[in-house]
Amino acid sequence: MTTDPSTATQSSARHVLLVEDDLSLSGYLASALKGAGYWVQTAHDREQAIASFSGVAKPPPLVLLDLGMPPHASTMVEGLAVLDHALRAAPDTKIIVLTGQDDEAAALEAVRRGAFDFLVKPASMEALLAALRRAELFLRQEGRLTQEGEARLHLTARLGEGPKEAAANAEEQLIRRVLVATGYNVAEAARRLGLAREHVYYYLKKYGIQRPD
Repeated sequence: MTTDPSTATQSSARHVLLVEDDLSLSGYLASALKGAGYWVQTAHDREQAIASFSGVAKPPPLVLLDLGMPPHASTMVEGLAVLDHALRAAPDTKIIVLTGQDDEAAALEAVRRGAFDFLVKPASMEALLAALRRAELFLRQEGRLTQEGEARLHLTARLGEGPKEAAANAEEQLIRRVLVATGYNVAEAARRLGLAREHVYYYLKKYGIQRPD
């Protein structure tokens, strides 16, 4: 996993995690994205990608994620695992998935799990940059909502599970989002949520949420 320290002063909204196992393609895309003004971090497998969201104060807000990676490159298993982990750790992250597999099935599953956008490989650099610009726009507008005391949640609910399960999913997502936004400051999270600190600790235990080291 690599970063470009020469651009470390870029604002966080210009930070992109590129998850691509093809080293040649990864190098090309990283170079092009840096030329477009992004601070690029690269990962080539699930372990490296997940490490970008573990124990870090500011996880990458933008992700370009290849769904097909070893050791299961012919399936979506590895990429979807990264998507799930990233959105649990950083709910605001905008993930743009890339795949050369069955685009209909991949798009459906990626959207169900909270992906922001979907592109079929090979995608042009123009298409990638346009998707990133859309993602940045959403990040800015969601930031405005947060400042106004609102949160935009992504919720996919199975109808057969009823409203109770959907409510629990929304509850967990809201708690995680506020904790990330406050840097896991329980007192500030409690203030924003209108809860006592003891209730925030209850939710931490209920959903197995741990503060990054």
